[in-house]
Amino acid sequence: MSRKNKSRRLTSVSAGAELVLHVILGLFALCCVIPFVFVVIISFSSEESIRTIGYSFIPQEWSLETYRYAFEKLPQIWRSFFNSIFITVVGTLLSTAMCVMYSYALYRPDFKFRNFFTFFSFFTMIFSGGLVPTYIISKQLLGLSENYAALIVPLLVSPFNIIVMRTFFKSSVPMELIEAATVDGSGEYSTLLRIVVPISKPGIATIALLNALAYWNDWFQALLYLRQNKALQPLQALLMELQKNVEYLNRMAGQLGTAAIMESTKAPTQTLRMALVVMLVVPIACAYPFFQRYIVAGLTIGSVKG
Repeated sequence: MSRKNKSRRLTSVSAGAELVLHVILGLFALCCVIPFVFVVIISFSSEESIRTIGYSFIPQEWSLETYRYAFEKLPQIWRSFFNSIFITVVGTLLSTAMCVMYSYALYRPDFKFRNFFTFFSFFTMIFSGGLVPTYIISKQLLGLSENYAALIVPLLVSPFNIIVMRTFFKSSVPMELIEAATVDGSGEYSTLLRIVVPISKPGIATIALLNALAYWNDWFQALLYLRQNKALQPLQALLMELQKNVEYLNRMAGQLGTAAIMESTKAPTQTLRMALVVMLVVPIACAYPFFQRYIVAGLTIGSVKG
């Protein structure tokens, strides 16, 4: 009886602890979701409703005028949206490829300069050259100015991702498999592409997601290297410029004539900011389901013995 009573107590305690944990995680999830829901509601509110009652979960009037104005009166949004997608896709592919190749070299114990390149990547996580030297080298030496390369190249290499990927290789790819492939006559690139990459899909997907987030959310590179060519401006930089200066709407509408300028003074500036935030968040949020199963698999690697 005593053992049964103890097991019942343990079961009840574990059930209670699980309930408390679910409540805490549920509250945390609400804290993350509610602000975005609030932003979506504001983006679908009328500008008059915001002037009357301010920001509210229940606006006086629902309206699609903000999105209609954004896509009809501000043609730069379409171009900026394309720029953000192009920069994110190309940058993610290149940076993930570089991270995998660099990490694979550090993973191989027979690589002669492994310690040097490990220190070389780790050192930059602690000490950096600073903003001014980076700007001078990027713009004057590499010519990264007023082009797509200026928005892609500075973020290509991430020391943190390299270390994470190297650790993943060590825990997931047995060295015996590499040696067997070498004995069978497989070259280095063939071994990497045909053996290591298929095994490492969870880690590569995680790194790719981190790189995609970095490129999609970046606006600082555009602030540094895009001074004249606003046609290359990503959506994030457009939002930052809009937040800093509401009169930017008038400058964009100036090319459409005097009537458009007069109309732009009535632009839905408050709701337009929220609509741009929604357009920023939704595309990258849609990418999570494609990476989810690989990320979950990566978290569970090593928990089950083969």
